[in-house]
Amino acid sequence: MVFTRKAKAVLCPIAPDQIAAYFDRMKDLNATPKSPATQTTAAIDDQALTEPNSATPDMVAAHRLRRPVYIGPINWVGLTMLYQREVQRFFKIATQTLAAPVITSVLFLMVFSVALGERSNFVGDVDFVTFLVPGLVMMNVLQNAFANTSSSLVVSKVQGNIVDLLMPPLGPGELLFGLAAAGMTRGLCVGVVTAIALVLLGGGTWPPHPMIALGFLTLGAFALSFAGILAGIWANKFDELAAITNFVVQPLTFLSGTFYSVDRLPAPFDLIASLNPVFYTIDGFRYGMIGVADRPLMTGFYCLVAVNVVLAILCYNALLSGYRLKS
Repeated sequence: MVFTRKAKAVLCPIAPDQIAAYFDRMKDLNATPKSPATQTTAAIDDQALTEPNSATPDMVAAHRLRRPVYIGPINWVGLTMLYQREVQRFFKIATQTLAAPVITSVLFLMVFSVALGERSNFVGDVDFVTFLVPGLVMMNVLQNAFANTSSSLVVSKVQGNIVDLLMPPLGPGELLFGLAAAGMTRGLCVGVVTAIALVLLGGGTWPPHPMIALGFLTLGAFALSFAGILAGIWANKFDELAAITNFVVQPLTFLSGTFYSVDRLPAPFDLIASLNPVFYTIDGFRYGMIGVADRPLMTGFYCLVAVNVVLAILCYNALLSGYRLKS
C-alpha cells in the first residue's frame, strides 16, 4: 500500500522497487480474465462508488482496503505505536530500569540516615533525611529519562536497525514527541516507585503540594528526555554515550542541591549552582514534597519552560536534518 499525507500531499518514503511491484501487480490483475465471481465483486465495488447510499459497510470497507492509505497532518497511529514500543522496551527489563534505581536511592538514604540521622536540620524543623528524599527521587527521574531516549537511539545505531525509525511515515515532530514522551514515562514511573519506597522507610510524608511536585517532575523529565535525544543522535557508540553520562549528566544532577541546600554554599558557588537548570527541577519538586525551596518557584518554572523549548527545537532540527542518523 502507498502511504501519503493527505494534508501535505507529500509521498512518504517507500522503497521504489516496492512501488514498482505494486503497480506491476495491478497491471497483471487487470490483464487477467475475470471470472463471474470477480465480475460480481467489481460490480459491487462500482456500486459502492456510484451509489454510496445503497452500499453496505462491508462493501465500503472492502473497497477502501484497495485504495492508498492517507495520513493526516499527524500520524497518530505511528506515534502511538512508537510510544508503546519505547515503553514496552523498558518494561521488559523492569528489574534493571525500575528496581535498580530504587535500590540505589534506598542505599543513599540508609547511609545518610546512619551518618547524620535527625541531628542536622536544614530549614526550620526539617531534618536532613526529609530534606534528602525529594532530591533522591528527582535524581532518579532525571537520570532514567535521559537514559531511556539516549540508549534507544544508540542501541538502534549499534544494532543497525535505526532504519526502523527512519523508514516509517513519521515526521521529525512525531519522532521527537514519541521518544520524549516514553522517556518522561520511564522517569515518572521510577520517580513514583522511588518516592513510595522512601516514604515507607520513614523518609517523608504525603506532599503538601502534589500538583506542583508533579508539574516540576514532568518538566524535568521532558528536559532530560530531550537532552537524551540529542546525546543519542550525537553518539555512535556506547563509549561516547557513557562519556556524556559520566561527565555531564551525573555532575549536573549531583551538584544541583540533591544532598544540600544551595543557600549554604559560599560565594560564588551559590551563584554557579543557581545557573544550573537541573537545580530548579529539584528545588521546585522539593517545594511540592516538603514545602521548602531555595529560590522563587516561578523563577524555576520559567527557566524550565525555556530549557524545554530550546532543547525541543534543537532536537527537531537534528531529526529533520538526519544528522548522524542517515549517514
